[in-house]
Amino acid sequence: MIFFLLLLVLVVIAQIAEFFIPVLPWLYDAHVYIVPVIVFYGAMALPFPLMLALALCAGLLLDALTVQVIGGKVEISAGSSILLYGVLAGLMHGLRPLFARGHWEVHCILSGVGTSLIVLTQYLMIAFRRGSPIFTREVWWQIGGPGLIAMALAPIVFLFLQWMARMTGYSYVLERGRFE
Repeated sequence: MIFFLLLLVLVVIAQIAEFFIPVLPWLYDAHVYIVPVIVFYGAMALPFPLMLALALCAGLLLDALTVQVIGGKVEISAGSSILLYGVLAGLMHGLRPLFARGHWEVHCILSGVGTSLIVLTQYLMIAFRRGSPIFTREVWWQIGGPGLIAMALAPIVFLFLQWMARMTGYSYVLERGRFE
């Protein structure tokens, strides 16, 4: 439980820190997103109910920051980030046995893919409500760039969080099924 609370605090701190991290001009002004990587690690390390609670908190924070009402029309719906985090974290949680065996490669790649899917979903919500989506080279870099950055950051963040789990005495051993 201590590790779960620590992950919650880290999600809040990372969400605030993302405002102060500058965009990367050499990557078409791509943003750096740390929160999805933390949530995806939590999806691998935490049991299912706590993983859902972490996704709920991260989704609430993202929704609080991105819900937009312009001209009486809602552009990004409240609750969409919660649903998106829940689905993506659920997929990562399904690959938890690989993580327990020490195979993080798939999870690092999926952290980048998941981060890009979050940005793509937000872009599509805004684009369809304003008219039609326009996919230029810059837009693709705005969507894929954060995923590439998350993919590169994932091993570092995972190692740091693994160390934090050891320091708090958290064991991510898989629960045994009742019907075995």
